[in-house]
Amino acid sequence: MASLKRLETEFPILDPDFQSFCALRGIFTVQDFLIRDLQSLVADAEQQPSSERFMQAINQVLYVIDGLHQPWLNGVDLMEDAQKNKHVLSTGCEGMDFLLRGGLRRGQVTELAGPSSSGKTQMQPRVLQEVMNSILCHSVYDIFSMFDVLHCLESKLKYQVMCRGDNDERLIIIDSISSLITPILGSSGSQGRALMVSAMSLLKKLAHEYNLAVLVTNHTVGGDGGIPKPALGESWKTLPHVRLLLSRDCGSNTYQVSLLKHPSIASGKAAKFIIND
Repeated sequence: MASLKRLETEFPILDPDFQSFCALRGIFTVQDFLIRDLQSLVADAEQQPSSERFMQAINQVLYVIDGLHQPWLNGVDLMEDAQKNKHVLSTGCEGMDFLLRGGLRRGQVTELAGPSSSGKTQMQPRVLQEVMNSILCHSVYDIFSMFDVLHCLESKLKYQVMCRGDNDERLIIIDSISSLITPILGSSGSQGRALMVSAMSLLKKLAHEYNLAVLVTNHTVGGDGGIPKPALGESWKTLPHVRLLLSRDCGSNTYQVSLLKHPSIASGKAAKFIIND
């Protein structure tokens, strides 16, 4: 998202004094502003000599953020959009496609969780094995690098749509999103959770606006009675549209996938399938 310095040209109220006030609090971009505790920021602004001007500047940034959102859609609009645009991509696995009624749905974020060696990564090339030459890979090692890659992708998609009316991309895979999010949850408290929500919001935006399927993988932790459950906690589990839990029979190539959450399919369903490694 745009830096406050870049916005100054269009909105002079976001002057160097306000930028310095924000910089001291780790705020340099609109994205930084989004994940900041607004009440705390307002309270700090009210204590400054230029409090009235700073409050005007804060309201200006909120106005900019509000302008970034798409108009709200009613139920009929959402249904029409789903029928016309949000088709499915086959995973290449008959059992998985049967469970998901066709495959990964474009416009949605699907989470595939499973313990180490359960086959999460092996599943992914099968989604695209016929178009491997069309896959573009980026290696990122923290959530901020992921944001950079996704924002660059968003700019590319906007350009493609503007020039041709359509985009080439159909699927985003993040393997593994939990390795990027877990470090910020352990050290940043509420700010870490805000970053996590911001990351998912961006993925959902890309999925919806550009008709992409998004697949993210997650590891598992011990739940009640030692039963594995997806990691990242209660705040995370409400965020993906679809949640799948993958397991693998020890020493075999038999897999089981359970449906934990789906907007149009009852949870609790499961499927078994065999993949020849």
